Amino acid sequence: MRHLTSLLILAAVATTSLAADKPNIILCMADDQGYGDVGYYGASPVKTPVLDEMARTALRFDRFYAAAPVCSPTRASVLTGRHPNRLACFSWGHSLRPQETTIAEALHNAGYLCGHFGKWHLGSTRADSPVCPGNSGFDEWLSAPNFYENDSLMSHNGKVIQTKGESSQLAVDFALNFMREAKRQDKPFLAVVWFGSPHSPHIAGKGFGELYADQPKAKREFLGELSGIDAAVGNLRKEIREMGIVDNTVLWYTSDNGALGVGSTAGLSGLKGSLLEGGLRVPTIIEWPSVITKPRITNRVSGTVDIYPTVLELAGVTMEKQPVLDGQSLLPLIRGGGDEPRRKPLGFWVYPAKGRSMQAGRMLAEQRDNPKPWHEVEPDPSQTGGYSTENLPGPSAWLDGDFKLHRIPATNGEAKFTLFNLKSDPAEKKDLASDHPDRVAKMSADLATWRKSVVSSLNGEDYR
Repeated sequence: MRHLTSLLILAAVATTSLAADKPNIILCMADDQGYGDVGYYGASPVKTPVLDEMARTALRFDRFYAAAPVCSPTRASVLTGRHPNRLACFSWGHSLRPQETTIAEALHNAGYLCGHFGKWHLGSTRADSPVCPGNSGFDEWLSAPNFYENDSLMSHNGKVIQTKGESSQLAVDFALNFMREAKRQDKPFLAVVWFGSPHSPHIAGKGFGELYADQPKAKREFLGELSGIDAAVGNLRKEIREMGIVDNTVLWYTSDNGALGVGSTAGLSGLKGSLLEGGLRVPTIIEWPSVITKPRITNRVSGTVDIYPTVLELAGVTMEKQPVLDGQSLLPLIRGGGDEPRRKPLGFWVYPAKGRSMQAGRMLAEQRDNPKPWHEVEPDPSQTGGYSTENLPGPSAWLDGDFKLHRIPATNGEAKFTLFNLKSDPAEKKDLASDHPDRVAKMSADLATWRKSVVSSLNGEDYR
């Protein structure tokens, strides 16, 4: 059941293309898998034969960016195509706003069945919450309010159930059942499969840790979780082939932020939580056998904000009164276009707000044993307004082609700017700001304009 709380959605009109066969869409996302935490870059001992095969045979992105260096904000960007600060999803544990248009709501209007499986982390998974998966456009959902482990409690359409099995495969199994039902109904589907691994604590499923017997225990369990994801993706690919739907199915794999300390950035500077490349750049692959018929590697600057506009164009959907998007459709690139520079630069901004603790096991046990109305257990996600358009705190960055500008606030209210050429210096070691004052001036002015636009959205202007 869908309860559309967004006034924007009530006012929106979805128009669909006349294409007879809309593609199925699967969006997979790992939790804390760094840029180098795949076998195909050769920077880690991790074994990911499935992802390696996908990287060899499909479309591999080498400059794909999470919208934020932590999880919840990036997930919000996937669902909306907007920088998460626009909707006050500043840090981990922050939620969606019910006023937002989600990717599931948009596709639902175009006849898609929509399902969410795995980590949610954008509000509670109570059925009456205005920002649970069921009230965010998803017809079917098996979700956890945060990362989840093996044999975990999960919220199945709002009812808490005990599950058994390795966590990544669990999400895939439920997603596959959903896909089979969509095929039975002869409907296209959107399946959002968000794994809870390799988030700490690292507990590899049976047989996966043993692949790394030569590693210290902590590293062994971490790498085993990554291999567990890889195996689950392999089973997913196998089953959609057996269902006979693979040719018209887009499978998009990525991660929500950069590497943990135990992981690999493949030589990039910074880790999860940082606006340096190692905190933002993530492994990304798209398969679509009927369209991506030859292997390709792209260096086109792209990011999680691009997923929403790309998927809407794939489905032939246009939303009227669409709020400001930070992403742009990658469909021309997917269909074989070149690596021409993106039309709009990518902005990053860590607004200084504390994360909110969400222990999935405890929350789900409480949801099962002592159910309460959503508003007694989570903050109101619909609040807007009150944010200054002049005082714009926190570090930010502006990525325009090969150049990346960092704005680093100082205690005296001023800001320091650093500039890097990522083509020649992907590790961001040589500051070029003093060599390119005109470029710094232009990029810093563009960044300031963008941040003011974000605050306008934050204050609710997009909903009026």
